[in-house]
Amino acid sequence: MRSRFPGPLLAVAVFALSGAVRADPVDDIVNAEIARQQIPGASIAVIKDGRVIKQAGYGMANLEHQVRVTPDTVFQSGSVGKQFTAALVLLLAADGKLRLDDPISRHLAGTPPAWKKITVRHLLNHTAGLRDPDDILKMNQDYTDTQWQRAGSTLPLQWAPGTKWAYSNFGYQLLGILCTRVGGKFYGEQLRERIFAPAGMQARVISERDIVPHRAAGYDVVKGEFKNQEWVSPTLNTTADGSLYLTVHDLAKWHIALDGEQLLGAAIKQAMWTPTTLKNGSTVPYGFGWETSPTLERRSLWHDGAWQGFTTQSTRFVDDGLAVVVLTNRSEAKVDKLLELVAAHYLRAPR
Repeated sequence: MRSRFPGPLLAVAVFALSGAVRADPVDDIVNAEIARQQIPGASIAVIKDGRVIKQAGYGMANLEHQVRVTPDTVFQSGSVGKQFTAALVLLLAADGKLRLDDPISRHLAGTPPAWKKITVRHLLNHTAGLRDPDDILKMNQDYTDTQWQRAGSTLPLQWAPGTKWAYSNFGYQLLGILCTRVGGKFYGEQLRERIFAPAGMQARVISERDIVPHRAAGYDVVKGEFKNQEWVSPTLNTTADGSLYLTVHDLAKWHIALDGEQLLGAAIKQAMWTPTTLKNGSTVPYGFGWETSPTLERRSLWHDGAWQGFTTQSTRFVDDGLAVVVLTNRSEAKVDKLLELVAAHYLRAPR
């Protein structure tokens, strides 16, 4: 390994530190950490008791054009987007258009016999036993929903549904297809109508072709140098496992909406935030699109994400009335460390 970072990485670190506003110690915390991790840019939001108390951007949204990050900078969500897919499924269930214990074959045509015992619930909590078909699909090729589903159906199940847990992007991709068919329109349009617009969010499904103001670039680090994110086909950026554009401002509004009952009722939130129980009676700290394990030794609800040069995390501290959001534009960034540093500052503050 090289003992010193090359010019582009060093420049980002110097920019991050020199551009800091020293009035708020959180700015020092974030700037120091993104410099240490060699993260081009990051954006944070902190929500306390239903009110945004901090929103800020740090570093660079685009290295080529030297554009700085602001709270309006648009990042890719990664798997933080799974919670929105889960919420849409539960809204459709509340409408009576599906039940969580329906076999998915009731709503998805052409499912193989091996899937007959897989339910909607199994997809939501990652207990279906499905394998992700990444190795048999080409990331630069477009696929229809039917082709995508068929590819995954050629792989044998890992176990009987409901007996074990393993994270599955394919399960949430199937949920998006299911929502599109049950809801009668593209799942992303349903998200806009039922969640994003009512919450005042500008979030949307990814489209590289559209003009998206304030869109950040995603970066990988290869042999010590920044590289642009690898290109994937348009349809691979529209799946329901986390293909969203969003800002910290969007996620702050989401957390504020979750504090109330107007957008999602208590029953839906309880379903999302209840740990999974396997058939043998053991529990797994994951609900529907939300992790339920502690953060900083406090009860928390959270999810992280990583996709195309972006890493993200959004965490609710259940007993503290606190939510923290961190979005970055570097793959393999330790976004959990950055979020915990920010959260610890507010958790230590007098209540």
